[in-house]
Amino acid sequence: MEELVYLKPNVVIEPLIDRWYAWSHLISPATAAMNITGRHLKIMGSYLQAPHVHAGAVRNPKMLGGPFMDIPIGKKEAVRQLRDKTLAERKSLVGLSEAIKALDGLLKKHPKGYSMDGLYEQVPEPLKGYVELTYDLNNNPSFRFFEALLYGGEHYDPSMQSVALWLTDNDDRPFVLSTPRVDDDEVLHLDIPFGHPFIDAVSRMKRTPGLLSDVRRLLPAGAANQALFETFFTTTPPPAYQKYQGDKVRMRYFGHACILIETREVSILVDPLISYYGYAHDVSRFSDADLPDTIDYVLITHNHQDHILFETLLPLRHKVKNIIVPRTTSGALQDPNLKLMFNHIGFPNVTELGEMELIAFRDCRIRGIPFIGEHSDLNIHSKLCYHVQIGAFKILFVADACNLEARLYEHVQKQVGDVDVVFLGMECEGAPLTWLYGPLLTEELARDKDGSRRLAGSDYERGKKLVDTFHPKEVYVYAMGMEPWLKFISSIQYTEASNPIIASNKLIAYCRESGRIAERLFGEKELLYASGAEEAEAKLAEPAYL
Repeated sequence: MEELVYLKPNVVIEPLIDRWYAWSHLISPATAAMNITGRHLKIMGSYLQAPHVHAGAVRNPKMLGGPFMDIPIGKKEAVRQLRDKTLAERKSLVGLSEAIKALDGLLKKHPKGYSMDGLYEQVPEPLKGYVELTYDLNNNPSFRFFEALLYGGEHYDPSMQSVALWLTDNDDRPFVLSTPRVDDDEVLHLDIPFGHPFIDAVSRMKRTPGLLSDVRRLLPAGAANQALFETFFTTTPPPAYQKYQGDKVRMRYFGHACILIETREVSILVDPLISYYGYAHDVSRFSDADLPDTIDYVLITHNHQDHILFETLLPLRHKVKNIIVPRTTSGALQDPNLKLMFNHIGFPNVTELGEMELIAFRDCRIRGIPFIGEHSDLNIHSKLCYHVQIGAFKILFVADACNLEARLYEHVQKQVGDVDVVFLGMECEGAPLTWLYGPLLTEELARDKDGSRRLAGSDYERGKKLVDTFHPKEVYVYAMGMEPWLKFISSIQYTEASNPIIASNKLIAYCRESGRIAERLFGEKELLYASGAEEAEAKLAEPAYL
């Protein structure tokens, strides 16, 4: 009789797009097209021309996060094959990228302010029927995508998606935005899309045992190396999970911007980025073993790779009842729709929330709060802070928002009142615009302009104004990218002389001097609070907007 087995706790289920680490801009067809031509093909071409330059750069800590492949020179031929395969199989997306650039050039040449009706005939063929040509009120021409139609056409191809299964025993990984996966004897590549039932079935086996034959049957015949596949499973059960049954609001910090809020009745997980992998380590941390069997709400603050991590979200999909994302219908290249993205990779339970809109249930409310800054002055709508109220207890998750205009949050405070706890990101240095959004630009941006437009959160003065506006009893600085298991996705390395450390130290000191509890979070943290549900019962009678 076949034994029941569990998935080992240190198995990585790594999502890939054409062997590159999957992140949100590789799902939406327009941003995927621009990243393939403006990032992947450029980096592969550079590596093939001078692999020794890349080898030297990845050994230099100052170059971490740059466009350099962390792949041994001996694997040069594998990179060449990946480049050639990309050019052969992604002609549609390469053509889409060229069409986007051509359309942008066409609009720049059009006489400003005159009707664009006649331009539709000149729209490049790959974009015909997928765009609307528009002016803003100052007669600056632009265009927007009918993004849902792009997903339904030839430019969206789920066969680009795959997963790699492998065992890990440490936090050390190459920076993933510049290093694709090449074949490795200890890595099992499965050519299945992200919505494939195998991912949910094998992820459940972290906690609930199953039969190898059952999960293997979900794969195409011959898809898995049987001997390697079996190394990912064990008959040893994990420690039993204990559901939280306390009478308090429990909050657990899982690293970076990930917070789990629990009561007896509800669980809310903010910006899931979990250190899953139960190996020995120097930094204390929670893992997926500390997550409940059901997660009622996942809250996504914004569309950056350290806040939407498919490596965390796909294995959690079977647990998640609802995902809340910021609403956007802009159709702008730089602002892909998150609900469309999640739906197309197998998450059917996605709700969009707008600024100051409310979801209310039982004794809990979740409200979207405006998010300003941290997006290099680009017109991006898919970003929200969150105000969570349980009973009378109020929490504000500011994430990476930069308090550029203090009056904004003064207006918000007049509507939502003071809060008990604030979680505030203070990565106030930030990478320049082109580090993340460079592949979307259709012309070069001067270095001084690029350097002036940062992916930066609040500094001391802006953080202080936020604290003075909402009068919290406790302030926690988070989302700093400091944990060692984040280096592969954030590339951040601080010293005591780093501006974000200096600024956050200063804010913590200010808060403590004014009688508040304040701390910069790192590793793990557990917090318990009384909800005051009884006194809030009457106030929570207001109906939900959604």
